[in-house]
Amino acid sequence: MSTAEKAQQLQRLHTDPELLVVVNVWDAITATTVANTPGTKALATASHGIAASRGYPDGEVIPRDEMIAEVGLIARQTELPVTADLEAGYGDPGGTIARAIDVGIVGANLEDQLKPLSEAVEAVEAAVAAGEKAGVPFALNARTDAWVRGGDRDPKVILDDAIERGRAYLEAGATSFFVPGKLDEETIQALVAELGERRVNVIGVPGVPSTKRLGELGVARCSFGPWSQNVALTALAKLAEDAYAGGGLPDGTRKLN
Repeated sequence: MSTAEKAQQLQRLHTDPELLVVVNVWDAITATTVANTPGTKALATASHGIAASRGYPDGEVIPRDEMIAEVGLIARQTELPVTADLEAGYGDPGGTIARAIDVGIVGANLEDQLKPLSEAVEAVEAAVAAGEKAGVPFALNARTDAWVRGGDRDPKVILDDAIERGRAYLEAGATSFFVPGKLDEETIQALVAELGERRVNVIGVPGVPSTKRLGELGVARCSFGPWSQNVALTALAKLAEDAYAGGGLPDGTRKLN
């Protein structure tokens, strides 16, 4: 498929009645492993995971060139559509999206870092315009940090802020609205009620409803961010602990590469 065709496919996956579940990857081998797993419909990168695997902390510390090179490498491992976590766009959301499209990326997370709403909307508009200029129906997943950076704000204020931002980003052309955080079912229901079914995306952190229930609530997509990397690192640490204690490989280990 062409880049534009992959982007169209990713757009459809966000609006299908079935919840889109994406298990985040951070390098070529994790991309291949997840892509080859039955049930996988699309891949998503995790900026935190990519940065950590290359020795950087999260938060746009990794140079943009390195991030673009890595997401491009991931995109080359599969014919599935790939959406990339591009943080806040590295100070140039339109240019960053354009470069991502050039290496085969057809969707992206773009976080607002709770910047003033007008500034955040401008970033969404720049990202959408980059896709239009490239002739690609880019699936922009506009993220709010309303909960991540909520601090001690009243939960009602956080919810109202998120809804206002979600409406603004969707009106500016975003495909979907991403609200990472430990959201309960009531909060998710409120977001979907205000912004529409299959428009809200969440992260599967501990305590969030199951993927089955998220689909029933009308959520468009569930991703796992750095948690998929934590699952893999937990298994690696457990192997080391068991080996040092006189054991070895756990039963059921599969050779996947």
